[in-house]
Amino acid sequence: MAAMSRVIPQQVLSEPLLDLKNPMYRSRKFWILTGIGVSVSGGAIALGVTWWNLDRSLPDPLEALTFVRDGTLTIKAEDGTILQQRGEATREKYPIEEMPPHLVQAFVASEDRRFYQHQGVDYQGILRAIVSNLTARDVVEGGSTITQQLARIVFLSQERSVWRKIREVMLAQKIEQKLTKQQILERYLNLVYLGEGAYGVADAAWVYFSKDLEELTLSEMATLVAMAPAPGKFSPLVDEKAAVARRNLVLQRMQEAKIITPQLAQATIAEPLEIEPAPPKRLATEAPYFTSYVEQELPGLIPPEALEQGGLIVETSLNREWQQQAEEVVEKAIDRYGRSERFKQAALVAIDPRNGEVKAMVGGTDFDDTQFNRVTQAMRQPGSTFKGFVYTTAIAAGFSPFRGYLDAPFKVDGYTPKNYSETHSGWISMRDALVQSVNTVAVRALIDVGFEPTIETAHKMGIKSELKPVYSLALGGVEVNLLELTSGYGTLATKGKHTEVHGIRRVLDQKGQVLYEAKYQPQEAIDEETAAIMTWMLRGVVNSGTGSAASLPGRQVAGKTGTSDDARDLWFIGYIPQLVTGVWLGNDDNTPTWGASSTAALTWRNFMAKAVDGMEVEKFPPRPDKVEGRKGIIKAEPVRPGQLYTMRIKRASNDDEDNTRRSRRWRGSDNDSSPSQGVRRRFRVRSENQTASNNDQPAVVRRRRRVYVSSAPDNSASDNSRQWRRRRSFASASNNSAPEPPRVSRRRRSFTATVNNSAPEPPRVSRRRRSFTAAVNNSAPEAPRVSRRRRSFTAAANNSAPEAPRQRRRSFTPAPANNSAAQQPRQRRRSFASSFNTSSSDRSSSSRRRSWSSGSSRRSSSGGESTASSRRSPRSSARVTQRRSRPAAARRAAPAPAAPAPAIEFKSHH
Repeated sequence: MAAMSRVIPQQVLSEPLLDLKNPMYRSRKFWILTGIGVSVSGGAIALGVTWWNLDRSLPDPLEALTFVRDGTLTIKAEDGTILQQRGEATREKYPIEEMPPHLVQAFVASEDRRFYQHQGVDYQGILRAIVSNLTARDVVEGGSTITQQLARIVFLSQERSVWRKIREVMLAQKIEQKLTKQQILERYLNLVYLGEGAYGVADAAWVYFSKDLEELTLSEMATLVAMAPAPGKFSPLVDEKAAVARRNLVLQRMQEAKIITPQLAQATIAEPLEIEPAPPKRLATEAPYFTSYVEQELPGLIPPEALEQGGLIVETSLNREWQQQAEEVVEKAIDRYGRSERFKQAALVAIDPRNGEVKAMVGGTDFDDTQFNRVTQAMRQPGSTFKGFVYTTAIAAGFSPFRGYLDAPFKVDGYTPKNYSETHSGWISMRDALVQSVNTVAVRALIDVGFEPTIETAHKMGIKSELKPVYSLALGGVEVNLLELTSGYGTLATKGKHTEVHGIRRVLDQKGQVLYEAKYQPQEAIDEETAAIMTWMLRGVVNSGTGSAASLPGRQVAGKTGTSDDARDLWFIGYIPQLVTGVWLGNDDNTPTWGASSTAALTWRNFMAKAVDGMEVEKFPPRPDKVEGRKGIIKAEPVRPGQLYTMRIKRASNDDEDNTRRSRRWRGSDNDSSPSQGVRRRFRVRSENQTASNNDQPAVVRRRRRVYVSSAPDNSASDNSRQWRRRRSFASASNNSAPEPPRVSRRRRSFTATVNNSAPEPPRVSRRRRSFTAAVNNSAPEAPRVSRRRRSFTAAANNSAPEAPRQRRRSFTPAPANNSAAQQPRQRRRSFASSFNTSSSDRSSSSRRRSWSSGSSRRSSSGGESTASSRRSPRSSARVTQRRSRPAAARRAAPAPAAPAPAIEFKSHH
């Protein structure tokens, strides 16, 4: 106490209230009043703190301007138009300035007549609603204002509790502080649910009346307003009588608010209610294959809880105009070419290679029938389109586009690549091999540059699928999808820089906050020189190669065709500097088509011709001047095969020889002093091979051959004109001739000199050919010298015994020594040497042959044969194709030859 007296003055301590012995403190009334005071004070403080915390927990009212309902998904094109909406979403929104005034005024008159006077909560309206509902003994009027309804739609649930009502009141007051009355009305009219999946007045106008908002009548407007309190109760599709009664009530309130006249109100009430239901707009998705691709990409871009909550707006890169054109082109390709070329599906994708954005995507012909996206989900063999990555790797390793490779059959470690045309060209440059799509050269280039560098380059350029180190990789023996293949070629269009392909630009949540934004940066996959050289090579494919159907007038185009085994997949990937597009044609069940990659190239052109309309013309970077001796940016890792051997190029068959041979040799006249002036003709002739028999009936053996006939009159040595003809014929032997043994086909090389009482002839040029060679009359027969390789058709001469089949060999057949002024130099050639036996039987089978025989100067009277007075010359000989040889059994059964008789020459066929 003494201590307290030193701190507190004595007069204060002497106060009765501080005296603990004061009887007041023992009174029950004192303590009751004290408790009540403390409780009230504490409650006020707690209420203030609670209200302050509750106010702080309320969301920002400005979020009402960007609100999207939970569980919804809205996908927009690059111009902002809606491609797809799912969930409880408003599909069509109107600014309040474009809404009919009567519609806006009807909502105010019916739902909140003091909307423009209160500050979010209408206490007079609450009391009026209580009185009206008690009088009618039913809920006929609500006390919530339009602002409170907007707060409930945007921020609150539909639960009935005191705390929700308190939050609703507080939110309405805050909304009134931040938003204008016009903004509140616009958001409410675009979000209010009016039944049948219609969110907002514009959606409801379409669902109930199949009309746009500005086309509604006063009766229809009042009907929409009538459904706002309880859509399930007042919908004309649920209860038409209740809907009409509620409509009439709305019209009466509009009359009371002096919005319409009593006459107009009565006339409208007298009108019958006519409805014309329609499904909500955009239930049928625009660009369905693209939007399905976007939905598949979303989970990897935003948090899972945001995706589950929904209310997302996805902004994409799709060009709606190009998308519509792509869909039309794909549909026409199926209609025009699908039936004849036996393919039922097509896919197309267009990408801006400068930023990797997808501009158009058609994954099939009918999304309702199958949702399988053939752009992103179909894994197919790319065929020759993969050669672009092989040659890009080779160029990046320092290879020259003019580097030569042997286009010939070869086998490497059990794998034998084959050209599509089944022909071979010999030595060819890499550039020409790409233009002509030569398979063998692509495999050889892959062997030289290596598996790993090729796979690594392809992945850098945009290929995502697994690539295996096999020889068939060069010919597309892997599986990729159209999107990654097209993206890879886009790297060449952008000077070697690759940007990740994507279709989503931004993702916004229901509050308008950005959840994701694409910020891809180009990455260098190859150097600019390599890209420029490859683009130059691929331009050749379009200008003069397999992709000529894809050319665009006035624009530089580069690209590559591709066809998988049995034409199961038809591809074309092409690009200009601003756009790269890929096309695939085929069947889902992998059955072969009857088409060609040129159809895919034509489909590509049909789309691009429309897409580039109005687009600025740009050119590719020029090809570097130095293409030889370049230093590569990557290191080649050549493959070391266990076995590799090259086979001989097979000569084209006689039926196809004229198609594959670009030029033919012209043979001159027998007269060396006069050049040949001949006309070359091509035709078919039939002749007969007839022999005498006991019953005088000719035995005819049909044979097909190709022959060039040199026609000359008598004394042909002085004639300087020849005609060259190609024909089929039936060769006819004389009826007076004896049977001759079957001829044996064989191939030989020989040097032949023919002399017949003529002056010496200058040395002839050695050349390799096939011919019929016979010894000259009046010369002694001489057996041929045996060499190593020869193929000929040989028959024993007249009056001689049958000759045994000759062996395949090379021989030197000299001219006879008698009556020869000088022996000529021997020629090296292929020939079919024949001598005739005078037997009466026909040759048992036809022989296909190729020969040169000189024109005759005089004919014999029997058999049509003649004896030439001039020497046989390669420039004056007629060329005869190789005939089909007889079966091997017939050749082995041929009789042994007798002593050779004097041989005679064959005449030319005219």
